[in-house]
Formats: sequence, C-alpha cells, structure tokens
Amino acid sequence: MKKIATTVAIIIVSLILMVNNARAGGFDIGVDAAILIDAESGQVLYEKNADKKLPPASITKIMTLLLTMEEVDKGNISLDSMVTVSQLAESMGGSQIYLAADTRLKLRDLLKAVTIASANDACVAVAEAVAGTEENFVRWMNKRARELGMKNTHFSNTTGLPTDGEHYTTARDVAIMARELIKHPQVLKWASIWVDYIDLPNGRKAMLTNTNRLINDYPGMDGLKTGHTDAAGYCLAATARRNGMRLISVIMKGETEREREEATARLLDYGFNSFEKYIVLKKGHKVHNIEVPNGTRTSTVAETANDLKVVVKKGEKDLLTKKVVINEPVEAPVKKGDVLGKIQVLYKDQVLSQVKLLATEDIEKAGFLTRLWRSIARWFQELISNIF
Repeated sequence: MKKIATTVAIIIVSLILMVNNARAGGFDIGVDAAILIDAESGQVLYEKNADKKLPPASITKIMTLLLTMEEVDKGNISLDSMVTVSQLAESMGGSQIYLAADTRLKLRDLLKAVTIASANDACVAVAEAVAGTEENFVRWMNKRARELGMKNTHFSNTTGLPTDGEHYTTARDVAIMARELIKHPQVLKWASIWVDYIDLPNGRKAMLTNTNRLINDYPGMDGLKTGHTDAAGYCLAATARRNGMRLISVIMKGETEREREEATARLLDYGFNSFEKYIVLKKGHKVHNIEVPNGTRTSTVAETANDLKVVVKKGEKDLLTKKVVINEPVEAPVKKGDVLGKIQVLYKDQVLSQVKLLATEDIEKAGFLTRLWRSIARWFQELISNIF
C-alpha cells in the first residue's frame, strides 16, 4: 500500500513539474491561429500563426459594424434612420432574424441584431443602407482594411458566409479591426447583452440571443464577435477588461464551439495573470537640450504627448529600458505642439511602446547673419579640436 501511495505521489509531483516547466518554457494553445493584444497600445502579448490567411466566417461583421459606426459618427447616417429591407437581405441564409423584404426597421435595431445574434439578413440590410449596395460596401471594407494596415485581408461579402470570391483574413488583422471597433462604446453595450428583443413590422418581435456564451461565463468580457462555417471552423474575437487593462483575443479555426471558448478563456487568463500595465512616464514628462541649430534659440524642451504605458510580464519591469529618438535635424520654425521625436520603451531590444515628444514653445528661424556667424564659429571650433 505504501509503495502504491509513494508511486502516486511521485507521478503527481512529476506532473506538477511538467506543468511548471511547460509554463516556464512558454504558453501555448491548440487552435490553428491565435493572437492576444493589449487593446490600448496594440502590444502583442501572444501569437500563434497570427499571419496565416484563413476564412473568418462571421468575424467579418466586425468590419461591417466598424464602417457603419464610423458613418454614424460622421453624421452620414443616424442610428434612428429607417432602413428598408431588400430582397437580397431577405434571402440571406445562416443566422438570421427572418426579415421580410420591403419592411422597415431602425438602423439601431439592425445593428443590435448583427452584434448580438450575428444576423446575416440584418447585416446586408445595414450595408445597403450605408453604401447603396452590398457591393459598394464590400469595396469600402477592403479600402478601410488597407487604411488600418490589415495586410493579409480581403473581403468579398459583408457577412462571412461561404463565397466563390476570395474572402480571408488573419488573426492579427482581426485584432486590428477589433481594436478599432471597441472605440465605439455602443457596440460593446450591445455585445454584452445576453438576450434581447427588437420589434419587427406587423407586431412581431425577434429574439436576439448572444452567440458568444462567454459573455455570461467569463468575468469582465463584454464582446465581441463569434464566427463559424465548415471552412472557417469555430472563431471568436473577444475582449475583456480587468484591473484597468483591456485585452483582445482572437481564436481562429477551432474544432468545436467548446474548444474556441476554452481557448479564449485560457488566452485571456494568460494575459491577465501573467502581465501588468505599467506607466513608465507621465504625460508632460520633459526632455531637455533638444538642438535647433537654425533657430533663434538653439535648444528647446519637448514633452511627452501622453502617458507612456507598457504591458510587461509580472516581475520583469527592471528589464525595460527607455530610448529617446529625436527627429534629425529639428529645424526652425518650430511651433508649439510640433512632433520633435519620441520616447520608446524596449524589452530586450524590442520596442514595446512609444510616445510622441511635442515642442513646448514656438521658435522662429534665425536671420541669415546669425546663421552665418554660427557656421563660422562651428568651423573654428572643429579646426581647433582637430589641431589639439
């Protein structure tokens, strides 16, 4: 009996050591592609096959929502605008709220249906309301993707339904557009709703049930978008906030719904448990003695435009270094608020974060005679230093 107990104890200790060694050697999850970023800075905390092109399924709708909210912000359309449902929108398969052609709904309700229930019919109706046709809207989607630096993305529809055209993205690109979308708080309010109803014409109601079950189960989660097709597998772009830090995770091509949920929870847990947000420098931190050779003043002071924040592994703050990079040369005239350079935070020579350095004063260009005299003085200084 003692032998068995000893053997079991040895096995348990071995397993614990194996787990600890695995953690020390690096975190990993089993899905095809994934990424974890800090939402504020975009700093990557974990990635796996993050640039692999994959079909995104309904994660596509992140871009649909983003473009629409940007048009709302510009005043080109209102959340209270009435939208007429087209035959094309009515014909959409997959997830839907069974809209009838020629009926009218508020844009606000259609966006809720897209965000919460991933409704394809509502998605197409939104696109047509914003851009006239879905084809126009898709063109805008691809243009916006290029503007955001989504280098490995191409959309052929607004919904993510299987298509004959090229329709792909990457975990990294999904994180980029998700980071942009969460700048719109209203979307997070919708995305955090578990069950809701919207009024349809003819006295009907559509029940909206969130396709992201982690909204109920994962502390701090308030978004963002699920996806599933046979080709794409099970995908989830999620965001959660804890202790003043918001993270965005992307899981692509999970084998089951449960796997994407478990992988998302593990990835976010890894971020929240292993990292902390650290303010390296406060907004307004001064950098002195920045040379302005042709100015009425030959040196000036710059200050940081914002707090310089970084997400760092717990216990590794002492490994961070700072680097001041000044634009060369700084030439007058300089206006207060001009960007004169930046301060970077590095971890093992890798730039983790940076903040702009702004001019704190106006400096005019020195006159010709002043600049000539300075040139002569510099020439004499160099001559003397070379002699001695």
